[in-house]
Amino acid sequence: MRTRIAELRWKEVVDVQNGSRFGYVEDLEVDLESGQVRALVLPGRRRLFGLLGREEDRYIPWDRVRRFGEDIILVEQEPRPARRRRT
Repeated sequence: MRTRIAELRWKEVVDVQNGSRFGYVEDLEVDLESGQVRALVLPGRRRLFGLLGREEDRYIPWDRVRRFGEDIILVEQEPRPARRRRT
C-alpha cells in the first residue's frame, strides 16, 4: 500500500499492545543527510481546553511503527513506569 506524507495527518496513531490512542500525526522528523524518516511527531494534549497551552509533543521513533492501515497507524511503545499514587 502506498501513502503520501500529507495523508498521514488523517491517520490516528494507536498502540498495538493496549489500544491507547495517541492522536494524529502532525509532522515527521527526517534526517536530511540520509533522507530517512526518524520519528512521527504528534501534538501534545491540550491543557484545560487549550487555555493553559499544550503538553510537549510526542515523538514516536520510526522503528516503533508496526503497520499502516487505511485510517490508523499501529505502533509499539515501550512500557512506561507506573505512577505512584498519593495517599
